[in-house]
Amino acid sequence: MNSAGINSVSQMVRPFDTKVSTPTPTPYEAQKSFSSVLKQSIDNLNKTQLQSDAMTEKLARGENVDLHQVMIASQKASITLQATMEVRNKVVEAYQEMMRMQV
Repeated sequence: MNSAGINSVSQMVRPFDTKVSTPTPTPYEAQKSFSSVLKQSIDNLNKTQLQSDAMTEKLARGENVDLHQVMIASQKASITLQATMEVRNKVVEAYQEMMRMQV
């Protein structure tokens, strides 16, 4: 068996380097990241609500809009709001649990 081929392959494949680590974010960076995700989610919720409202108004005025598109937009807005409320409830629950912890 030719060991030269094995040696050349083993030199190309490096073992997992445990010394390399990803830098942990500072509390400020983590808060900034969380706030940006939260703001983006709320903006997305607002956008879907506004789209639903606009399509419902068009339907009410008798403009040329498909009823199924209005219903789809309405359901998207409803589901997005429900998901947002569930996330909010979980965050509040986690906060309350942390406040009950003994230090």
